Amino acid sequence: MSRYVEIYAEWQADPVRFWEEAARGIDWFSPATAVFNAEAGVYGRWFDGATCNTCYNCVDRHVEAGHGDRLAVIHDSPATGQVARYTFAELQEQVGALAAVLRAQGVTKGDRVVIYMPMVPQAVFAMLACARLGAVHSVVFGGFAPQELATRIDDAAPKVVISASCGIEPGRVIAYKPLLDEAIALATNKPQACVILQRDTLRCDLTQGRDVDYAEAVRAAIVAGERTECVAVAATDPLYILYTSGTTGQPKGVVRDNGGHMVALKWTMEHHYGVNPGEVFWAASDVGWVVGHSYICYGPLLHGAATVVYEGKPVGTPDAGAFWRVIQDHGVVALFTAPTAFRAIKKEDPAGSLIAEYDLSQFRTLFLAGERSDPATIEWAQDKLARPVIDHWWQTETGWPMSGNPVGLGAFPVKLGSPGRPMPGYDIRVLDDAGHEVAPGTLGNIVCKLPLPPSGFPTLWNAAERFISSYMAEFPGYYATSDAGIIDEDGYVFIMARTDDIINVAGHRLSTGAMEEVIASHADIAECAVVGKADTLKGQMPLGFFVTNDGADRDPGELERELVQLVRARIGAVAAFKCALEVKRLPKTRSGKVLRGTVQKIADGETYKMPAAIDDPAILDEITAALAARNLIGQGT
Repeated sequence: MSRYVEIYAEWQADPVRFWEEAARGIDWFSPATAVFNAEAGVYGRWFDGATCNTCYNCVDRHVEAGHGDRLAVIHDSPATGQVARYTFAELQEQVGALAAVLRAQGVTKGDRVVIYMPMVPQAVFAMLACARLGAVHSVVFGGFAPQELATRIDDAAPKVVISASCGIEPGRVIAYKPLLDEAIALATNKPQACVILQRDTLRCDLTQGRDVDYAEAVRAAIVAGERTECVAVAATDPLYILYTSGTTGQPKGVVRDNGGHMVALKWTMEHHYGVNPGEVFWAASDVGWVVGHSYICYGPLLHGAATVVYEGKPVGTPDAGAFWRVIQDHGVVALFTAPTAFRAIKKEDPAGSLIAEYDLSQFRTLFLAGERSDPATIEWAQDKLARPVIDHWWQTETGWPMSGNPVGLGAFPVKLGSPGRPMPGYDIRVLDDAGHEVAPGTLGNIVCKLPLPPSGFPTLWNAAERFISSYMAEFPGYYATSDAGIIDEDGYVFIMARTDDIINVAGHRLSTGAMEEVIASHADIAECAVVGKADTLKGQMPLGFFVTNDGADRDPGELERELVQLVRARIGAVAAFKCALEVKRLPKTRSGKVLRGTVQKIADGETYKMPAAIDDPAILDEITAALAARNLIGQGT
């Protein structure tokens, strides 16, 4: 039986007491003077007056408790064919020495450090070393273009940048150092030093007087016995800045605090993900995204669990069995990945035949988030894995699940297409554009009643007014998620699309996500996207794109007719869905989100900015060619 209803009611009845109890899972240097101070910040601050250190809670306290020999970090790199493992005691040594190197470069409490790294364990060490010193890290996805990196360097004004000579992806090596050097040349705020990890695959020249060799400096610090204490910071002090990867305009620097962040993540590891200390948790993401912050670095280590840092892909390293091999080799009990990863696996291995080649006996639960999980993908995973598949939903701004199905409390029944019910801490509502709550099952704006729970962002870095205008002004008293969806009569949340992806067809507000759900249910479809294309008569018309499963030898025109009929049968003629194009690939960010907004601009014949986080820019040319072949660029008549 699930305890969800009971625990959610406990939170509703007394939120302060609920989080006060959860905070007992964290070691504090001094207690809070107020568990929640409603007068602080824009909507109040959690654990006001407390002092703490995030690195101490992730590393040192486990060693002090006698768990120094327990496994902490596993680096699995099919890109290099190497695997490395670090215990908590070894993690403490590496992090303490790196913190000493940073301190020697002048980094102190409150200073910023930009981390521009591939998926190597040193990226996690760098985050923890900053936290150890009370410095504020800002991880920028490795391989971002120089202009994008320069923008973030200028905004964060880091004293030091930590980077690597290269990143390694299937079929290509990305030289980071030239990108970093160009970014620093472009930036107005120049860092005082760069700490560079030399990788054997592609080494780089170091700039005299500025660059420090990571391995040499850390090795020297270890030999000299140089360590650093865990600096006490206020619970409300910033731990990190994480810039959102918008396709236009200045990126927003989401700020995360120390105290509330630790409390929320520690709570989720046990209660949401159902993981025990000493077990292995794997978030198959990147440290450059919020999932990597919360559930590669901080969450598992706070809980005393091991975390996997994976330098590879779901397919192609070497095949669609890559995930099963990692789960087997490291005894992973729970995997958290994006639905797009499973769509890629399903496309290459529709029968799931590779699963049987691996021992998954320790694997308990698959968690999906990052983009809408279509029912077809969840059903495929449920069928092939014969294990619970849990969809959940959250955002960079919150840092942990807003809705889900808390395995640690006993899972409740899954509803396909829903990322569960609101988690304790979140009072989620659906409002119309005028700010009025709508009836169950009615599409509207998904919002969360303030205050946000612990770990919710208190502001944007250097942009307090933008924090209000972007998130708080549209619906006073609520945090606007910019997601659209419904809450049904049972309290299940359904995220249908970003509010920008709700299209207006002849006065009817329609969800592109609902259409995608129908298209994805077709047996021959691996993945799909629907955008709203400008139309002079109806305002907008839905335009579909689809990728077929490997081995699905179908005539594109015939398949298009079947998809049109399917949408008409499931949603109705009101959808006005008439066009679906077969494409080889969909353009995505490196975290797997489909770039629907960019595709829409191409279809409408508008100029667009190349998305900073795009995985392969060449895909946009493929989309353009597919549209041009059907004369579908520009406004319809």
